[in-house]
Amino acid sequence: MEKIAITKNTSPKEKPPTDGLPFGTYFSDHMFLMNYEDGKGWIEPRIVPYGTIELEPSAMVFHYAQEVFEGLKAYRGEDGKIRFFRPEENIRRMNISSARLCIPEIKEEDFLAALHMLVEVDANWVPAAPDTSLYIRPFVIATDPKVGVHASHTYLFAIITCPVGSYYAEGLNPVKILIEEEDVRAVRGGTGFAKAGGNYAASLRAGERASAEGFSQVMWLDGVERRYIEEVGSMNVMFKISGKIVTPELSGSVLPGITRKSSIEILKGWGYEIEERKISIDELIDAAKSGALEEAFGTGTAAVISPVGQMTYLGENYEVGGFKIGPVTQKLYDTLTGIQWGNAEDPYGWSVELKMQLA
Repeated sequence: MEKIAITKNTSPKEKPPTDGLPFGTYFSDHMFLMNYEDGKGWIEPRIVPYGTIELEPSAMVFHYAQEVFEGLKAYRGEDGKIRFFRPEENIRRMNISSARLCIPEIKEEDFLAALHMLVEVDANWVPAAPDTSLYIRPFVIATDPKVGVHASHTYLFAIITCPVGSYYAEGLNPVKILIEEEDVRAVRGGTGFAKAGGNYAASLRAGERASAEGFSQVMWLDGVERRYIEEVGSMNVMFKISGKIVTPELSGSVLPGITRKSSIEILKGWGYEIEERKISIDELIDAAKSGALEEAFGTGTAAVISPVGQMTYLGENYEVGGFKIGPVTQKLYDTLTGIQWGNAEDPYGWSVELKMQLA
């Protein structure tokens, strides 16, 4: 990759208070941009003041949704150091998503260098208050000014960042989940395993309906039989049933979450039996009725771990664990966040300290 050019923002913004910091609302002073052209590859890497991006109305991203994105965080520990959590996993996943959407991949070392340099430039935007972090959103969009169903020949890669607090207003408190009966998120053979905007657009209607009824998220069933559990809203989901940890298998319609992967590795290390397999809604409801369902929780970058206290299906409510945070859920949250903020031992080597490159 060419040397990254840096243009500093001469009018820095006022930073928001960290008390009650909302998710995804305030954006830092700079962003990273890089263009792609057929025959030239990725060119012109640069860090510039955060601002608008000019695109023609015919830009292909608007018409054919050729776009992928990622989500990760930078954490400021009690020692003042800034760390990333398994950033190479996000980079690899975005390249897998890109391949599915016919978008050119980005070299891992170039992606990582851009990530480090942008966060260093805006290091003072990484909050230090408890349970806060700097959310990082890399994305690639198709920019050809043409109308026609084919892959674009030009693209824009961008990284923006924003200081955030808890994703859910409930924080780590249990949430209510509505099991969706009508809409589906994705099907095998589609783009469900990719982190693409179209998947999330397809989920909005069910999410809005659930929110209007007082639920935090929906639980998705598979798109073919409408029988098997897939995800919870924008998170993977896990269940503790009769002492075992059960989670939907990665069948091609489920996003391969990095927090999911990390949770499985931690739980295996604790000696839990992990079953990655199909879980029918009938099995789950039966487990809830009998008391075999001991805990349920979502896993994802934004919320890390989100305990489920109640599931609603076909008008019936099923409480999980007395609507309290289960011991495994709590321990997993404490372990993951301890590693992420650098406040606990990291035996896995997942935590990556920010490389300070600028003089």
